[in-house]
Amino acid sequence: MAAKTICPQAGYQMRALASPADIVIGGAAAGVGKTFSLLLEPLRHVNNPDFGAVCFRRTSPQIRAEGGLWDTSQQLYRFAAGNPKETTLEWTFPKGARVNFSHLQHESDIYNWQGAQIALLMFDELTHFTEKQFFYMLSRNRSTCGVRPYVRATCNPDPESWVARFISWWIDEETGFPIPERDGVLRYFTRHGDDFIWGDSKDEVIEKAWFALEPLVTESGIAAEEFVKSVTFISGRIYDNKELLQKDPGYLANLNAQDEETKLALLAGNWKVVISDLDIFDYYALNGCFDNVKAVNESGRYITADIALKGSNKFVVGAWHGFKLQEVSVMPKSDGREVVELIERMAKVHQVQNRHIVFDADGVGGFIDGFIKGAQPFHGGAAAMEAKADSGQKQKENYENLKAQCFYRMGGRVGRGEVAIAAEVGHSMYDKKMTHRQRILHERKAIKRYKADSDGKLRLLPKDEMKVKLGGESPDYMDMIAMREFFELKPARQWAVA
Repeated sequence: MAAKTICPQAGYQMRALASPADIVIGGAAAGVGKTFSLLLEPLRHVNNPDFGAVCFRRTSPQIRAEGGLWDTSQQLYRFAAGNPKETTLEWTFPKGARVNFSHLQHESDIYNWQGAQIALLMFDELTHFTEKQFFYMLSRNRSTCGVRPYVRATCNPDPESWVARFISWWIDEETGFPIPERDGVLRYFTRHGDDFIWGDSKDEVIEKAWFALEPLVTESGIAAEEFVKSVTFISGRIYDNKELLQKDPGYLANLNAQDEETKLALLAGNWKVVISDLDIFDYYALNGCFDNVKAVNESGRYITADIALKGSNKFVVGAWHGFKLQEVSVMPKSDGREVVELIERMAKVHQVQNRHIVFDADGVGGFIDGFIKGAQPFHGGAAAMEAKADSGQKQKENYENLKAQCFYRMGGRVGRGEVAIAAEVGHSMYDKKMTHRQRILHERKAIKRYKADSDGKLRLLPKDEMKVKLGGESPDYMDMIAMREFFELKPARQWAVA
């Protein structure tokens, strides 16, 4: 068999593999070969019989996805005489080195790794993991095999993530683009509680953090510099990946066909949020729903459901405790029985009366009315309802329809800090590509004001244009959230009794 040479390409891959940092985060644009270079990293240690590495994705299906981690590892590790174990997602090499693939789907999964010693930690799509998951696993990053413990991670630009805050020194806060002269530059940090203490050298960090490090140094006898980690951020663009452009030139066209915000992130590597005066949901206020310390009204129990059956959009159903979104379930494909069973299960768990269940009745959701008696149908195209004014009197609101009314009202409520979303909801995966938090903030960009009609009524961007901004998808999640306003508008006398 002819020898095969496997090596990184010049540009991003070479810089990422050459960095001496304890933690390297490759936050490059799509298509630069981040996963390929990540999986190259363990090969430098395959002759060490005691070496072990673990590569994480948030869920197991992401590891096995077509063209994903496991497929890519097959392209690499068999040429280094690796032996794959499909059932356990593990590679072993002739001299005993091991590379495992695993997931951390739930935040509590980190405790499955108590006592572990992992010389090389790898995270593919770091923004899918919570901050707690990353830093807990950092405590498992230890070694007795002679390899200094280190971490390598990849991600696409995600301005909503904790990673964006962590790497902010490397990103221009005005433009959102990586700062060229800082690309690959090492910085140093230690943690004190939830705070990071940064410096341009280990000595600077030690000086700043000595109040916290002195007791650790005294008690352990370990040198202060061992409590300081080096970290760097490395960016790159698809043009670095000459091999991909040669094999699949259409991939570049696919990226170029995205909406402006997505194209900035995936093609240009931009970490900035695009803010528009037409946004109904303020980005920072919506993001704050996941983190607000301020308590919100949690009285009353409600369910809102955006219905979709097989071959349609996603079915999204949420359980509300007042104005706190406590639980969300998403089904990419479902039949009528599954829809009804899920709503009924959620109603029992959260003690929601039938009359406090609302479902989108404009499409396939209309069948719900016959199965959950007393549930409220939502007709987005219906006339806007009267609403209570500050005086306490009912008054007609100037919206094109009920859907626009609910979106505008919910946008205002979010802006006033009156809505919360449970941490368990935000941290869990929406699909193979996004967490729930990322999906909500992704759909936000499609919920915009539209030109007023001849009567001056407030309108939403037409659905066809929303779908263009979301790559052909509908804003099912935000529809479900906006429908919560229905219960603030529907007169009690019109409610059916469950």
